[in-house]
Amino acid sequence: MPSNIAWVAALARRLPFYYGWVILFCACCAGFSRQGGAVASLSIFVEPMTREFGWSRMALSGAVSLGGLLAALSSPRLGRLLDRSGARIVLCVAVLTTGTANLLLSLTGSLVTFYLLFCIARTSFAGPFDLGIYGAVNNWFVSRRALATGIATVAQMSGLVILPLIAQAAIARDGWRAGWVAVGMAVLAVGFIPNLLFGVRRPEDIGSVPDRYVASTRKPRQLREPEFSRAQALRTPSFWLLCLFTLFAYPVQAGVSLHQAPYLVECGLSPTIAAQIVSVFSLMSGIASLGFGFFPRSVPIRYALALTGIALSIGTSMMLLVASARDGFVAASIFGIGIGGLLTLLPIAWADYYGRASYGAIRGVGLSVQVLAQASGPLLSGILRDWSGTYALSLQCFVALSCLSIVAALPARQP
Repeated sequence: MPSNIAWVAALARRLPFYYGWVILFCACCAGFSRQGGAVASLSIFVEPMTREFGWSRMALSGAVSLGGLLAALSSPRLGRLLDRSGARIVLCVAVLTTGTANLLLSLTGSLVTFYLLFCIARTSFAGPFDLGIYGAVNNWFVSRRALATGIATVAQMSGLVILPLIAQAAIARDGWRAGWVAVGMAVLAVGFIPNLLFGVRRPEDIGSVPDRYVASTRKPRQLREPEFSRAQALRTPSFWLLCLFTLFAYPVQAGVSLHQAPYLVECGLSPTIAAQIVSVFSLMSGIASLGFGFFPRSVPIRYALALTGIALSIGTSMMLLVASARDGFVAASIFGIGIGGLLTLLPIAWADYYGRASYGAIRGVGLSVQVLAQASGPLLSGILRDWSGTYALSLQCFVALSCLSIVAALPARQP
């Protein structure tokens, strides 16, 4: 991919504001497009596709799990690529891959075809998008990292609000195949061009520094942040505690998100109401993401991570009690607050604890744990649903995991 540094540097010098905000806009566009491979988007297709093909919920969930496994295997190497080349190429390829896979899912005629295509989208979601979006934000922002990460996460939640509604509208009109086409077109339209044109690896590449525009007459201030190598990070207890927190929290995030819509339908709600509840969950996740972006930097981030675990446990517990649309909206809202905090705070914790220099390599290892945990959640939920006939047992397991995530977060001090 040809370099765009020269003309971007010229553009940055003419802008009256810090070029990092342009990078953040690009990351937001990619974050919206990322949701083409999200379990919340797939949840809209679970009922119509299983009804047409006669697949079990476990079989459909397996595609999410397999895609996560593939992302776990590739993330450590991809993280090193991110440190060397930056987020631009990573995000451009991720958007193209996801959008194309979404479009081709409209041609699904067998479970093998579905697995092939959705695994590609899910691998891109779990690995390249996560590393690229938060790698870009963390490279360009240090003191404003929490706010910028919150905004980037809100953009991703906007995709989770809008794409399920786009899919549901297309499905209601022309069937689930039209739903996949609509999602794929939205992914490609929003995410590709901004990152291709405006993406740059680091502010230093265009003569700037993190957090602020630097005029030629102003001396850049010295920024202080940790600089751990991957080997050094692996020797700190907090690295493994963050991994343990991830291991407990992310099965809940993915398992509840994927099966949320079919569970609500089984509770007696209409598919349209279920889709609206999924969108409210995503909306609340976005609001919480921005809210946690303003969480005081003077307060240790491990306490904020513990708060997300509390919200996940309460929201999941309330899911068990859904008997009306109102119950569904309340439970999804509280659960969404926990998800918004989780998605915003964990990337900040990795960057604050270990710095920008080897963020991709360090985060790549932690991301392998994350995507494996995400892969296990939907599979566990699908297996227990097929075995017991309800989602109650899986939700009870997710409540327990949420509580364990609180225990893991509290001792994770900054090294």
